[in-house]
Amino acid sequence: MKKEIWFGISILVAIVVGVFFMMPAPADMTNGHLGLLMLALVVVAIMLGFPTAFTLMGMGVIFAWFAFHSRDPSLAVQQTLDLMVQRAYSVMANDVLISIPLFIFMGYLVERANLIEKLFKSLHIAMARIPGSLAVATIVTCAVFATATGIVGAVVTLMGLLALPAMLKAGYSTQLAAGSITAGGCLGILIPPSVLLIVYGATAGVSVVKLYAGAFFPGIMLAVLYIGYVIVVAKLKPNMAPPLSAEDRRVTLSEFAATISSTFSNKALPGLLGALKGKRNADIPTRTILQQLGIALLPALAFALVMGISYKLVTAPDAAQTELVEMGTEAQDMSTHFEDSLSEPAGESGFGEPPSEGSLNEPAAEAPVAATAEPAAPVEAAKPAAETVTASAKPAPMSYWIAFAVAFVAMVVFYAIFTFARLEIFKMLMGSLFPLAFMILAVLGSIVFGLATPTEAAAMGAFGGIILAACYRRFNFAMLKESAFLATKTSAMVCWLFVGSSIFSAAFALLGGQEIINDWVLGMDLTPIQFMILAQVIIFLLGWPLEWTEIIVIFMPIFIPLLPHFDIDPLFFGLLVAMNLQTAFLSPPVAMSAFYLKGVAPPHVTLNQIFLGMMPFMAIQVIALILLYIFPAIGLWLPGVLYN
Repeated sequence: MKKEIWFGISILVAIVVGVFFMMPAPADMTNGHLGLLMLALVVVAIMLGFPTAFTLMGMGVIFAWFAFHSRDPSLAVQQTLDLMVQRAYSVMANDVLISIPLFIFMGYLVERANLIEKLFKSLHIAMARIPGSLAVATIVTCAVFATATGIVGAVVTLMGLLALPAMLKAGYSTQLAAGSITAGGCLGILIPPSVLLIVYGATAGVSVVKLYAGAFFPGIMLAVLYIGYVIVVAKLKPNMAPPLSAEDRRVTLSEFAATISSTFSNKALPGLLGALKGKRNADIPTRTILQQLGIALLPALAFALVMGISYKLVTAPDAAQTELVEMGTEAQDMSTHFEDSLSEPAGESGFGEPPSEGSLNEPAAEAPVAATAEPAAPVEAAKPAAETVTASAKPAPMSYWIAFAVAFVAMVVFYAIFTFARLEIFKMLMGSLFPLAFMILAVLGSIVFGLATPTEAAAMGAFGGIILAACYRRFNFAMLKESAFLATKTSAMVCWLFVGSSIFSAAFALLGGQEIINDWVLGMDLTPIQFMILAQVIIFLLGWPLEWTEIIVIFMPIFIPLLPHFDIDPLFFGLLVAMNLQTAFLSPPVAMSAFYLKGVAPPHVTLNQIFLGMMPFMAIQVIALILLYIFPAIGLWLPGVLYN
């Protein structure tokens, strides 16, 4: 710990010395320089261990009083108190923040349902033939569980208790094992539903729904890069990730599966179908065979359901609402016209009566009847046309049939290799991975496709967490009480952070600190690419001494006002920031995931080994950040398709 302490002290000294040399003499200091001094003091105070939220509030109140006092000393106290009340109320009135406690509550419920042990075991067996299978299963488990809970500390701690001993026992390198756990556990702050994205959206004024849609593929890309790195290391250096033995890869078959496999066929589908007829299945109840056959046919049913829904969507006729809307609008315009004047024009209106039918001088009492009765004819005439348009369906495009053929061939190959051992693995995944994945996709899909707001989806996710806990017989009043207490505690911390950040940013703007930074950045005459690189480098360096919450609530209000000048989309900037802030959990000395893991690791696993194991994954994060910048469609394609 001495090295880490000296490292932290050296950063503090560097900040203090830098501020001392960059600041002008006290006689030449302006309010803007006081704002920069306040920013430096906040960073130093946080690194010394003071609570972030109350440090922001305290500094903000003190320096806001200085700003008001320099303008009107008699009103300084009153204006400072008014600022505190207004900023606190603005945070309370922010609807976006309502989803935070609900998502956190969902995470604590899922964590206490004890799904992670079953999930890791099933994924470990399912990926047994992949190089570095234990580390790969660890990353996938961390990604799924961190996405469902969003609680990095809980995921890293649980996987440290579960996966780290298993990897060390299998002969895995300590650095690779530690890096897989810490990096995988941090994926939950990027892959939606993520609290980080909600905090950024509320801070920057960006739609949380678009952030969720944009962060989906970058998060998957980062997880795939992690897995690819582990597989490459396991291939090139087998001593760091030895393959599992045949005994560890063996799947124990149930009694009925062993009987059918030895009597009929090793393949699940032919064996179960053959066991349904004849006298050879006398020892196996028909009900058991039908149940297992139904489970085996679930992939085929899912294939049929997906392709059927896709066919209905791609062959749906073009919406014929345009004509009906125009006719309705026209009828509305006509009704407005006749309400203005009951007398009909002399032949200018399209709804006037033919001259051959008689005089135009109709009785006044009958005029309203004519006015309301005549326009009904065109509307009635439009109905057959509309029905004709909606009745015709489009043919399915060639791309659909190509996708259908590829998926059908994949399904045939799947059932050709679907043995009873794989059926047992499939059932294990059904009991661990699929319920969790379904809940995540239901919450995320309802948000992305506009079926529910983030708050409504978070409420349904919390309800889904209760159902999952009940299904796994983990739900009780004590567990509900503990989850609610922890969710309330965490939510209170986040909300106080927002209040402190709001007061701090207001004081910073009042002092003119934002104006000085804007003038300094704009005076450098940077191109958009240079500004983006500068901003991401600063955020990357800030991730070493600070956590992601502090970076977003303190420094994002400084960067966001500069984005319009460089014509940078705040949505794309937020995706880059979310990817970059992965390093905040992995970079020493404030690498919280390393300390979480060290707390549950065996005594011989040192903190330096954990730090060394995290370094390759930090390099992968930088590579992913570069890929996202070079190919922005990775993050912007899905929001563009859904909300363009």
